[in-house]
Amino acid sequence: MSERYDLLIVGAGPAGLAAALAAAPSGARIAVLDDNPAPGGQIWRDGPQAHLPAAARRLRAAVENSPVQLLTGTRVVAAPGGKRLLLEDAERGWRVRYDKLILCTGARERLLPFPGWTLPGVTGAGGLQALIKGGLPVAGERLVIAGSGPLLLASAASAKAAGAHLLRIAEQAPLAALARFAAHLPRWPGKVWQAGRLFDGRYRASSHVLAALGDERLEGVRLWQNGRVVELACERLACGFGLIPNIQLAQALGCAIREDAVAVDRWQATGLADHFAAGECTGFGGSEKALVEGAIAGHAAVGEEGQARRLFPRRRRWQAFAERLARDFVLDPRLKTLATPDTLVCRCEDVPYGALAGRDGWTDAKLNSRCGMGACQGRVCGAAAQFLFGWQPPQPRPPLSPTRIDTLLCLEESD
Repeated sequence: MSERYDLLIVGAGPAGLAAALAAAPSGARIAVLDDNPAPGGQIWRDGPQAHLPAAARRLRAAVENSPVQLLTGTRVVAAPGGKRLLLEDAERGWRVRYDKLILCTGARERLLPFPGWTLPGVTGAGGLQALIKGGLPVAGERLVIAGSGPLLLASAASAKAAGAHLLRIAEQAPLAALARFAAHLPRWPGKVWQAGRLFDGRYRASSHVLAALGDERLEGVRLWQNGRVVELACERLACGFGLIPNIQLAQALGCAIREDAVAVDRWQATGLADHFAAGECTGFGGSEKALVEGAIAGHAAVGEEGQARRLFPRRRRWQAFAERLARDFVLDPRLKTLATPDTLVCRCEDVPYGALAGRDGWTDAKLNSRCGMGACQGRVCGAAAQFLFGWQPPQPRPPLSPTRIDTLLCLEESD
């Protein structure tokens, strides 16, 4: 069985919700799908300990009270072509057809390997946020957060609010870069207020993780901090080295990719006819950029170019913020030297750094080590290998995520 929509939006984060709300008055048959149990994406992730901003609650309520159909707990398994997608939820697999598609697939956290990073107690910085919102108890635990970008401060704030004892925020960017970023921040007054609210006195520039320490689980962390080595005893370490766009579905559909993000024009249209993209999949820049890009894509997809054009100045303002972030939080090349020969790079298939160093790209690595062939299909180790070795991630192949056999059988059904 196949369902059909005039407009299908993949992703119910800020960009997807804004796109749906912009397009809804047109009367088109619209659906928004997302693999999370509730709309909001990663940044507005719901859960027992989640505290959504008022703006997020208003936007979600507006979409829920519109004619837009929300398909939560639903993921894309394959893109067989012909403006069709194969979907799956907890109950079934089925195919959908669409006239137009907006990709709002967001971004994921970049994790880099270092000794001990697979110990229990070590997570991503954004991963820790998600776990806390989902109910993970961290009260009383000693916490170190390391990596790069504003997400470190947001993760620290969530952990402190849940009762964690924050010891250190280690930002790898040098103090000069952070000073440049702070000097330009008044161009976006809301960000000045946000930075002031989130800043913590345990924040250190020119600092990065060297190793997680412990036998059966995390017992401490070794840091490089302003030219010296520091060791801190802790029960939890959260590391995140920025965000990278989720482009697998865009690649599977045949959309053009530029600088590891989905390439779009001024209407948020990709090079593929009737396919648009908005938000973090077109480049990281925060929820404000995602909201305005989503609204432009929604208006453009239903032919309302005048309304889309009126949003161009606001988009340019937030694109400038994204460019500032990219310049001032670029990763230090020394992070490429953290892994030792026995440090796992591919956790799914237990492939260490030593088995990958010297290989000639992804194909050679897979043939000799099975790197990237586990459950995550290279989503974690692919980004790490790109940073460490300069390998371009391989073209995705179906299924795009682990799925049931009966869902794949839907591809064989006649329309």
